[in-house]
Amino acid sequence: MTARVTVEEVQRVAELAHLELTPEETPRTLNDLNAILDYVAELNELDTSGVAPLAQVSELLDRADGGMLRDDHVQPSLDRAEVLSQAPETDGVFFKVPKVIER
Repeated sequence: MTARVTVEEVQRVAELAHLELTPEETPRTLNDLNAILDYVAELNELDTSGVAPLAQVSELLDRADGGMLRDDHVQPSLDRAEVLSQAPETDGVFFKVPKVIER
């Protein structure tokens, strides 16, 4: 078993992430975080001495047929004018979205 996350730590992380947890969400979040840490501790107990380190998971798919990855081909993108015409608000070049972060 790993070190346990406390209610105070959950509240501090929520504050740093600008999240407002309800009283019902705090214990659930506490349980979820502790379950994640327990799982990571369990994974740390595995013997990986015979496993070669990978820089990318795609290295596992290094086969003649490209593995399960799709071929990378240039394709035409959507027409800007058509897409922007469907946007609620635009400046003609970009989408305009409401400000969501106040500092």
